[in-house]
Amino acid sequence: MRYIDLRSDTVTMPTEEMRVVMANAPVGDDVYGDDPTVNELEKLAAQMVGKEAALFVPSGTFGNQLALLTHTRRGDEVILEHNAHIVIHEVGGAAVIAGVQLRTVHGKNGSMDPSLVEKSIRPDDIHMPRTGLICVEEAHGCGAVVPIENLKAIKEIANRYNIPVHMDGARVFNAATALNVDVKEITENCDSVMFCLSKGLCAPVGSILAGSKAFIDVARKNRKLMGGGLRQAGILAAAGVIALEKMADRLHIDHENADYMARKLSEINGINVDFSRRDINMVFFTIDEGLVEDKVLVDSFLDAGIKINGIEDGEYRFVTNNGITQEDIDFTVNKLKEIV
Repeated sequence: MRYIDLRSDTVTMPTEEMRVVMANAPVGDDVYGDDPTVNELEKLAAQMVGKEAALFVPSGTFGNQLALLTHTRRGDEVILEHNAHIVIHEVGGAAVIAGVQLRTVHGKNGSMDPSLVEKSIRPDDIHMPRTGLICVEEAHGCGAVVPIENLKAIKEIANRYNIPVHMDGARVFNAATALNVDVKEITENCDSVMFCLSKGLCAPVGSILAGSKAFIDVARKNRKLMGGGLRQAGILAAAGVIALEKMADRLHIDHENADYMARKLSEINGINVDFSRRDINMVFFTIDEGLVEDKVLVDSFLDAGIKINGIEDGEYRFVTNNGITQEDIDFTVNKLKEIV
């Protein structure tokens, strides 16, 4: 049975072309640095985001935590937005792996006020931790794109205090699509960036951490320390090459489908779409109290062949991806009308 899966773009399946190149990829031992397909992917990735070097890693969370470990020393403090993925969805890894603490700044739709970021930087005081890193997220998991001007202002502050900036760019190509800019216009405002090859780019496994050559040299050793030393990883990297060369150019389709879904959902009485965060491939909405119980909604959708996540923080999130068509959206919207 084919399911319409709106839980996340992490469920995106690899394309047939990816499956073919994975089966035929030339490989080697990546820990020794002699996997030609991984090397090709890392070179391409670095060029696309305007960095000196890049490193293939198993996942986005791995890449973010590797960046924290490489940028900081134990006991440091990291400044980031209060709803950042690193804070909410990475299992407290910053405390376990890098041994740092997180200092959150309240943001609006993922954007931090640069003046609040500057106020959060610790002075040189014997009683206080050192501010070792500032993290930004682009696009933000709330569905919004952070304006480039905001990223630029935070990077300028970081430069004045000699603090590096890491970007959780899991969906940075979605952000570039939404802003209609080359991705390098976004990533020039950070010292390191992690971005996913999966999600909207359709690769089955893997993310990239990019930065200066000196940074990536240290990160490569830390990747080994974290258990991420890869062997014949070219089988996976081959799909990543296709993701970067071809799939980034199709993300506008997911965005257009999300726009279409948002409009259709908003036509249903009792469905309240948050259009202030309708920048990428996500639709957030609430359902008026009393219309339907969460479990009933999730179960009814599943019975109809539609997979969704339950309510979180009072709202639902539907995510479009390469496997979702406008016909799927129409079917989903009509089913929701029936249920509520």
